[in-house]
Amino acid sequence: MEKVLNLSFYSGEDSYSDGEIEDKLLEIVKNNDDYYDILCDNDDWTYLYHLSPIRENILEWFDFDKNGSVLEIGSGCGAITGLLCQKVSRVVGIDLSKKRSLINAYKNKEYSNLEIYVGNFKDISIDEKFDYVTLIGVLEYSGYYIGGNEPFSEMLKRAGEYLKPGGVLITAIENKYGMKYFAGAREDHTGNIYDGIMGYQGVDRVKTFSKNALEDMLINSGFSENSFYYPMPDYKMPTEIYSAKRLPKAGSLRGITQAYDRDRYVFFDEELAFDSVCEDNMFEFFANSFLVFSKK
Repeated sequence: MEKVLNLSFYSGEDSYSDGEIEDKLLEIVKNNDDYYDILCDNDDWTYLYHLSPIRENILEWFDFDKNGSVLEIGSGCGAITGLLCQKVSRVVGIDLSKKRSLINAYKNKEYSNLEIYVGNFKDISIDEKFDYVTLIGVLEYSGYYIGGNEPFSEMLKRAGEYLKPGGVLITAIENKYGMKYFAGAREDHTGNIYDGIMGYQGVDRVKTFSKNALEDMLINSGFSENSFYYPMPDYKMPTEIYSAKRLPKAGSLRGITQAYDRDRYVFFDEELAFDSVCEDNMFEFFANSFLVFSKK
């Protein structure tokens, strides 16, 4: 698997890790081609997040050019890397962690069209342009990747530099005003309730956005065409994906209150609240997360 990894920009130390669980994941992907029994026997969120095929729903439906290429920024343990390898002719991943990249390589060992650069995105130089660049669960961490005064806009601009003319930037991120956060779900990155809604007071580097703020930032970063989609219950474990052309109606959103990663409060019935916002044409503001396809 080492031949899949490009270590030209690797610092020699993984700056991001979930700890010993990654060693367990590595052993699993080395010794198994199917993870159904493992997922059935384990209730740890980490296994579900990295190994569940539900993760692929976020882009399984999208009509990629089969002769195209993808740059997957923040490829992690390869939750959707295999799907991308099926969809296009070349996939280049970038991730901070060698351990995670090795997990990715083993998990997707059947594909010959995968290369993974290990290192910080801002330090990596690739002499190649791509048809698609993905930021799936990555933009919110731009403070770690990029730093500086405007790391989120800078991340979008740098990602755009790797696109071919007419190429598509694909971004998935939580909505800071997602209904689940009002109802008592903890902010995904800090573990506290209401951190995003209250503007991330005292929180450094991690940040999510409203629809308006995200769209404005994309436009100001050079992306004039932005198509928003709304994965439910969120982009991590999507079972449905809505768009402006097909929004949910009252009664559509049911069974959406699961909290897989940590305990949560339930202050009110989210399903009834979503019924109300759907009737009032406010779903796009309160959707739990966004999936955006952007062009310059």
